[in-house]
Amino acid sequence: MNQANATQHRLITELQTSGLRLTRPEQRHVARRGGAGPSDHQAVTIDGTTVMVPIFTESAWQSPFSVDSASPGEQVIRYAGEAGELIPLKNISFASTPRFYEGQTADGVPYSHIATLHSRDVLATTILQTCIRYESRKKACKFCSIGQSLRAGRTIAHKTPEQLAEVAKAAVELDGISQMIMTTGTPATPDRGAKVLAESARAIKAVVDIPIQGQCEPPADTRWYQEMKDAGIDSLGMHLEVLGQDLRAEILPGKAEDTLEDYFQAFKQAVAVFGRGQVSTYILAGLGDSADDILAVSQELIEIGVYPFVVPFVPIRGTPLEDHPSPSAEFMEAILKPLGKRLYDAGMTAATAKAGCGKCGACSTLSHYEKAAAQESEQTTKANEHMPTLACG
Repeated sequence: MNQANATQHRLITELQTSGLRLTRPEQRHVARRGGAGPSDHQAVTIDGTTVMVPIFTESAWQSPFSVDSASPGEQVIRYAGEAGELIPLKNISFASTPRFYEGQTADGVPYSHIATLHSRDVLATTILQTCIRYESRKKACKFCSIGQSLRAGRTIAHKTPEQLAEVAKAAVELDGISQMIMTTGTPATPDRGAKVLAESARAIKAVVDIPIQGQCEPPADTRWYQEMKDAGIDSLGMHLEVLGQDLRAEILPGKAEDTLEDYFQAFKQAVAVFGRGQVSTYILAGLGDSADDILAVSQELIEIGVYPFVVPFVPIRGTPLEDHPSPSAEFMEAILKPLGKRLYDAGMTAATAKAGCGKCGACSTLSHYEKAAAQESEQTTKANEHMPTLACG
């Protein structure tokens, strides 16, 4: 990895762990508060790379990184050095409000309440904005804010297939959306959300050709994997978030009823349907799992064909973990750099996914390290090609 790339990767990792202070109201563009995630973030483009950066968190308000308007239309990231001076780092830009936000569905719901823009060209929605886990204090994931945007009136509890299809078609036609991610709160049914994912995907694919990732907990009946794929879901996300069982029981007590072993069995069943690299899982770094543990489990996931999307934990206001610190950039690099190389060596990278959070890559610098591993491999190959051949005689 050349020095310029390494510096940019480090800057983005620092921003995603420390957050970014906005100094003026007009700097707030396409941002989200609450909801299923990424929450309290804003899309920021740095040297052509769009990433999601925390802006509404406690850590962001105390971040050494801030945005200044250097001149009309120009935004600059500045870093408060050890002496307190503001050091200009990078010119940046923010994602523009998409045109599809101006519309509303046939039944009068604003399009922005049905699906939202993530990163630069990704459409995301939470089909069911309620969850059996979230409704119980004893079972709720302690980092989750799925109910916040619903209470604030920024979304609706259940998006219908017709509404999702209408918005997806508009987003593709008006804003060039390249993929769609559909997650859902877990309903009190054995399919765990697979049914609404399949119904929604079928309606969307009937009106617009767009790659879709569905995200849900492992369904009790394995036939749902084929049902979702047949309906038009191209890739599937089933998220572990936390790895150690004791830690899982503490942080996500409801989901922890399914152990790591249960998830691995589900992953194998899903990979058999969707294919290698088209099943992924979110892993939140910084909640207590060590870097070694995350890398060890990630290696097991890679071996069975599951993409481990490792992201820094970002606390969300109003949740039990709102004061939990984010991991350091050093901790993230200790995971992402070797993991990026392992994924490249396995031929299973963000670029090979059809759709999903890993494909988007805006919430982690993992894909950057995959690209760095590819560059290093190419340089090594070229160097070997130019090595003189020694003749024996």
